[in-house]
Formats: sequence, C-alpha cells, structure tokens
Amino acid sequence: MPSDTSEPTPLPTTGYRALLRNGEFAGLYASFTLTAAASTLSGFALGMLVDHRTHSPFLTAVSMYGATFATVFGALTLMSVADGSRPRRTLVALQCLSLAGIAAQAIPGLPLPARFGLLLILGFFQSLGTGTRMGLLAEVVPVSTYALARSLMNITSGGMSILGYAMGAVLLRYLSPHGVFGIAAVLTGLGLVAVATTTREHSIRLTRRPGLRQTWATNIALFSHPGRRALLLNLWVPNGLIVGCEALLISYSPDHAGVLLAAGSAGMLLGDLTVGRLLTADQRLRCAFALRLLLAVPYLLFGLHPPTLVLTAAVFVAGAGFAATLPLQEQLMKLTPDPVRGQVQGVESAGRMTWQGIGAAIAGSVAQHLTPGAAVTALAAVSVTVTVFSRPFVARNSPTHFRRPRRDSAPRHPRW
Repeated sequence: MPSDTSEPTPLPTTGYRALLRNGEFAGLYASFTLTAAASTLSGFALGMLVDHRTHSPFLTAVSMYGATFATVFGALTLMSVADGSRPRRTLVALQCLSLAGIAAQAIPGLPLPARFGLLLILGFFQSLGTGTRMGLLAEVVPVSTYALARSLMNITSGGMSILGYAMGAVLLRYLSPHGVFGIAAVLTGLGLVAVATTTREHSIRLTRRPGLRQTWATNIALFSHPGRRALLLNLWVPNGLIVGCEALLISYSPDHAGVLLAAGSAGMLLGDLTVGRLLTADQRLRCAFALRLLLAVPYLLFGLHPPTLVLTAAVFVAGAGFAATLPLQEQLMKLTPDPVRGQVQGVESAGRMTWQGIGAAIAGSVAQHLTPGAAVTALAAVSVTVTVFSRPFVARNSPTHFRRPRRDSAPRHPRW
C-alpha cells in the first residue's frame, strides 16, 4: 500500500512564496526548473550539431522539435503509469532514464540515427514524466492553489526557454555540443536529486496494474464527454496554431525576429503572472474566452505588414493570451477523478506539445505557397475560428456534469 494517505498541506496564504514554503512543491518545482533548463540546452546543442553535420534545415528543425511528436505515443500507450501506486518512484525512475539519454548524447562519436532514436525515446518518456509530475502536483498543493502552481511552472518554463537558448549560445562559443550535453546531464541529475529527496508517495491512485489496456480505457473515457473534448480542443489547437505563427517569424523578418520572439516570451510571462497570481478562479473562468481570442487576433495584423514596432506590440499582447491554458486546465482538473488525474494531465500536456509541432509543420507548409505574412494571418484566422465555434461546448462544460468518486473507494470500471 502507498505510504502516505495525508491530505495536501494547507498553505497559509496564496502567493508564490507560500507555495515554495511547501517542501514537496519546492522539490517538484526545483526538479521541473532544472529539467526544463536541461531540455532546452540539450535541444539547442543537438540542433547545432545536426546543422553543422548535415546543413539541412529540415533535419535541424526535426532535431529541435521532433521530441514533441513522440510525446503523443506516450499519451496513447503507457500514460496510465502516471497514476500508478508509487508516483514518486515512477517519477524518479523516469528522471533516471532522462539522465541516461542525455548523457548518451554527450558521446562524441555517436551516429546521427542513434541521436534521433534517443530523441524520440526521451520524448516518449518525457510525456510520462510530465503526467506523473502533474499528478503529484495536484496532490501536494490544495485545489485552490493549483492554478497558481501551474502559473509559476508556466512562467518558469518560458523563462528557462529564453535563458536556456541564451546560455546555449554562449556555451557553444567555448564548448563543443558534447560539452553542452554534459552540462545538461548535470542539470538533469540535480533535478533527479531534488525530486528524490523532497517528495513522498501519495495514495490517491488506481489499484489496477497500469499498462496499455488501462491507458486506452482512461483515454476513451476522457474523450467520451463533449465538455472534456471541447476543453482539450481549446488547449491544443489554438495554442499549436499560434506556435506555428511564431515559427514563421524568422522567415517573415530575419532582421527583427529576435525582438519579436522576445516580445512574445515577455507577453507570455506577464500573462501567466497576472492571470495566475492576481485573478481569482471565477475571474480566470470569466476571462478565458477573451484570453483565447487575445492569443490569435493580434497576429491578423501580419497580413497588413505594419511597422515593426506595431508588430512587436501585437506579438507581446498575443503572448499574454497563452495564459488561457490556466483556466482551461482548472476546468479539466475539476472534471477529472482523483485516481486518473495524472494521466489526464499528461495527455493534455502531450497533446498540447504535439500540436505545437503540428502547428509549426502546417505553418511551414503554408508558407511554401504563400508569403510568411499571409501564412501567419491564415493560421491566426483558423485559431480564432476554432475558439469561437467551440465556445458553446466549453460554456456548457460544468463540474456538475461529472460526479467525482469518493476518495475511499476506487472506481470499478474506467468509465467516469
């Protein structure tokens, strides 16, 4: 039996400092931060290595975004391990696998096919690790502070992306890509130590053996409800299409792409901070639709080719719209029974990452036939259309449509 059956430790206040005073959350957060930094560094190093060896833009792009496509296989096959009886042990084991994979990338003579194979394997296990980590997160913090915790992690993820790429560029002036892989492995190892020494086992878990059958049973139940499908649609598709718009910024304006990308990242950080920290749960829910529109509407300006200063402001404002994921994730968690919330959050994260890769691929394909500005406008228009037409389904979605099981009894079948 699991070793801990206690409720999440109540937090005295609702700020980021209060969250970090929770030792288990602090450990999960430190592990997440170090892992995100390591992932960014290793991805940048691999992209530079592949570009130097092949001079192929396609292979370089695949080396940097290919792992996102592998996450969907984790969601479809073994994501139920995120809700096993020993989530802490599972997360530690997955961190060990990640450490081994990144360390293997540091081998100087490793052939490129082997590197791509490792990339896909790491992407597969990354999705399982995300589901397990988010399942633990929902247990170590109270439900009332879940959005705040996700906000802090989203902010950190964006910050680590910016910092990781900047650090990677500096490190590659003095080190080879293999040396950068070594630093990424050290960061991954530190993340492993952080989670292993701070988190405990929790008991709100399935009593059945996780595996392919259990994964599919839960996934079928997840997609059987129109409200849950609408939430996932809004978490995945508009987000992915706008990431596709960002992927075209270099083609649209090579000289100003750095400024535009930085503006988008700054807007995302500000949006997550404002929505997660300053708004209540009811306020987040009320502004969710406006945030989803805000994510895409500013990109419609690209078809008009306004001055760079106007586009920079537009990308900054649109970046704040990524905070729409917070209220949507809250709604999804309210509709998720305790025993499978790790798997559901893992599926949500894996699907969102996969759609980011799909969005980038769609954007690149459209830009081959249209100008980059026209392609950006087209993807933004589709994003707005999806958001508007799916709004009634999201609005009808309510936690009252789903009866949560009692904590003292496990469900007898996978239907929710």
